[in-house]
Amino acid sequence: VLLDDLVRDPHERAAQIVSIEDNPFGLVFHARPFLASLDRVKGTDATSLAPNSARVVSIERDFHRACALRMSVCMKPEVAQLIDIHSAAGRRFEAAGVRSFVREQGEGPTVLLLHGVPASSFLYRKVIPRLADQGLRGIAVDFPGLGLADRPLQFDYSWTGLARWLGEAVDALELDRCHLVVHDIGGPIGCEWAVRNPERVLSLTVLNTDLSPATFRRPWTMQPFSIRGIGELWLRATPKPVFAALFRHQGLGDRSAMSAAEIYVYRELLMRLDRGRAFLRIMRGFELTEEKQRLLWDGLAQRSYPARIIWGEQDPALGLDHMAGVQRVLGVDDPVLLPAKHFLQEDQAGALSYAIADQVAPLG
Repeated sequence: VLLDDLVRDPHERAAQIVSIEDNPFGLVFHARPFLASLDRVKGTDATSLAPNSARVVSIERDFHRACALRMSVCMKPEVAQLIDIHSAAGRRFEAAGVRSFVREQGEGPTVLLLHGVPASSFLYRKVIPRLADQGLRGIAVDFPGLGLADRPLQFDYSWTGLARWLGEAVDALELDRCHLVVHDIGGPIGCEWAVRNPERVLSLTVLNTDLSPATFRRPWTMQPFSIRGIGELWLRATPKPVFAALFRHQGLGDRSAMSAAEIYVYRELLMRLDRGRAFLRIMRGFELTEEKQRLLWDGLAQRSYPARIIWGEQDPALGLDHMAGVQRVLGVDDPVLLPAKHFLQEDQAGALSYAIADQVAPLG
């Protein structure tokens, strides 16, 4: 698209060739000078330009504002490449009017993998192929507001709303019955869906999460996001190296398991399209109530399917005290402990996949 009126003074500066790219991360604007003589470009003569000077300034201002909104996709090539690879490994689908992203691989019993925050299906990129190698179909979806999913303004980002959407997603993906794996806030969300649809759950595997919302307290790194104004500042003012340092501190037992580029993918997928506004709504949509706790406890106590707990034993955010609480809710006496922190999918993908398959495979 040739937009010479983006130039404040076309008689002194070259016109601009602007392309607008619609890629998995949203709209991206590219501009470069148009080097032909200005008198050969329609609309750049003095007669055409004279009455439009105010419009020139207005359009340029709008253009730069749009570019500012897309700063989150101005990323290092290695980060963009990782997101491209992730996107190419999955496909788009729609559930309840919201477009999302699913990554899947393998043939056999379906293992539905649910992420939490600040994550997405990218979290399971190492786990899914390993499950496929063991004769299972691993499938991970992005919750609305996260990853490559849409971030609709008119959406219920509470745990109840996300659990309701999950049910629609399971239907849209034509999953009859599945083995459910939950992590982080994917725990209460996924378990709510399981409580309401027990006939569709073959087994439950719980990774570092919390199932006692009435007494749950956010980790210090997550608490600021729940406060209006502070959350926006905390999210947008945190430099990428600080984000990476916090991620390693709480998430990785083996820091060599992830490159800096892989960690930055988490941030880019969090900020895409809306600069993290949907993520903040999710963080403020926690339902830390007695009512939600009774729903989960009573429903899970009545389940007929088996449950397993696999836990990163070094998790500074959701430690062994949280695991003990999950054990009481599920009645599981023999959790599998792995030498990992919160994101055990990253540095213990092999051991985690084996432990999931050990639970799932005999059940079919």
